[in-house]
This record gives sequence, structure tokens and C-alpha cells, in this order.
Amino acid sequence: MKEKISVIIPCYNSENSIKTVAENVLNTLEKSFECQLILVNDCSKDNVWDVITGLCAEHQNIIGLSLARNFGQQSARMAAIEYVTGDYVVFMDDDGQHNAADILKLIEKLKTGYDIVYAYFRHKKESGFRVWGSNINRWMTDWVMGTPKNVHTSSFFVTRRFVVDKLKDYPNPSPYIFGYFMHITRNIADVAVEHHERIYGRSGYTLRKLIGLWLEGFTGFSVIPLRIASIVGCGMAVIGFLGGIYTVIHKLVEPAVAAGYTSLIAVMLFCCGMIMIMLGLLGEYVGRIFMNLNHLPQYVVRNKLNVPPNKRVLENQLSEENEYVREYQ
Repeated sequence: MKEKISVIIPCYNSENSIKTVAENVLNTLEKSFECQLILVNDCSKDNVWDVITGLCAEHQNIIGLSLARNFGQQSARMAAIEYVTGDYVVFMDDDGQHNAADILKLIEKLKTGYDIVYAYFRHKKESGFRVWGSNINRWMTDWVMGTPKNVHTSSFFVTRRFVVDKLKDYPNPSPYIFGYFMHITRNIADVAVEHHERIYGRSGYTLRKLIGLWLEGFTGFSVIPLRIASIVGCGMAVIGFLGGIYTVIHKLVEPAVAAGYTSLIAVMLFCCGMIMIMLGLLGEYVGRIFMNLNHLPQYVVRNKLNVPPNKRVLENQLSEENEYVREYQ
């Protein structure tokens, strides 16, 4: 029997590219593997759901999901993993910048003993703003989460099935998949591949979304920011104490020295700014605790196409039927 691969592709404003991407994936993988493709419409503003509906009608191995609102790429991926049946799971984008042929390279590297293999793009076909944002995100993950050295992460990667199965236990309403992976395994690698031009349109990541993604990773899986805040607070207290001693001594030695209004205001503004930053950071953690306690959903699926019957539902129905038969007898 052929090994099975599940490919997850979140879709947003990609009606002009997703058909080409999906057909390239199927044409590439079906030669050597049994293939499952899961397309998730993240409440796109265009007609991408119509395209997905057409693809599902043509291919029974394509599952289509449509979310009730725009939850973001991470949540769209979480919505798809419930339906994964493959031995290997591939995550890729809908814009055509990830070549389907490179999936085979990633799987080949995975079979050498790794649990997760990322595509590494040496030269990205993106704007300077997006490249800068990616570099900041990589620096943050390396520092906060301890990414293995010499491993470059991206949104194009393949994992073993057990990694995705464990991901189903991740309940956070604002998921950050990469951070959770770092708590599952550090047995990861990368493979250098080419980054292609987008088939159509431009990236949907704005500065606001990038900052939100950084905050998810920065505060979602580590208390290092809180520890830094404590260290900075202690450092400021020591500096303030020493500065106070210096001011008193200076005044005693030279009584004619006038009180410095400018320096006083500068110190007050600096200290107040640091306090507000620390309070904002603490607020981020408290806010995430609040959202978890409210059990906010990661995603809400409005429509499903080519989805097989839920195994748990069938088991419950069979149990109820058996109980009815026993009572009747």
C-alpha cells in the first residue's frame, strides 16, 4: 500500500491561484503517494469558496472547509487537522510561492529520522517589509523558544502524524503552532528550496497582523518576558536609589546647586514609560488567561465538503441502537 500524505492549505483571497496550487499538489504527489488535500476558506472576501466547491466536486480526495469568520492562518490550520488521515502532514500556502515538487524533498529529509522538516528560502520573493517581519519573528522564536541552531522555519513544512495528533490537544483560542511544536519535539531540520513569485495578488499580512503574531509567540509559550520585566524593574530601582544618594550628597557638598527641573522630568517620563510597558506586558498574559477561561473557540466551521462521517458520532449511534435492541429484547 502507498503511504498517505495530507496537505493543509488555508485560503484567503486566493480564487485566482488556489486551483493551480491544488492541481499541482495532486499531480505531483499522486504518482507516489495516496493524497488527501484539505482546503480551508478563512472567510475570504473573494469567491475562493466557489473554486474550492468546484475542486471538491472534481476530486473526492479534496476536503473543503469554510470558516464562519476570519480567524487567521493559524486557526485555519487547526480547523483542518481534525480531518487529517495521512502518515505525513504538509502545511503550505495558497499563493503559489511554495512549489509542490519541494514536498518530496521535505519528506525525503523527514524519513532520515526527523519529526518536522521546514522549507528554508535563502532568497524570498517578498517585499522588504515582509522579509524584515520574518527576520524579527525568527529572532524572537530563537530567543524565547530555543529553536535548534541552524534551523530556519517557515510556513511551508512537513510533520509526522504523531505531531499533528498531539496538536489536537492544543486548546488556546489564539494558537501559535510553531511554539507548540517546540514543546512536542526538538527533532527538526530544514531543506533549502526556491521561493517563487506569487501567482496573483499580494500578501494579506499587514503590520497589525504581524505584531499580533509576534505577541502570540512572545507571550504564549514562555515567561521569559515577565522575567525580563522583573530584571529591568530591579535595575531601574537600583539606578533610582543610587541616583537619589548621589543627588543628596551633591546637594550637601554644593548647597548652591539648583534642583534640576529638566532632569527630574526626564527621569519621571522614562520611569513612567517603563512602568507602562511592564503593565502592558503583564496585561497580555492576563488577557490570554481570561480568553482561555472563557473557552473561546479557535475556529467555527460554517460549511464542509467531502468530509467523511465522524467516527465518534457513528460509534455513539451504534451504541444507542444496541441499547435499544437490548431493551426491546
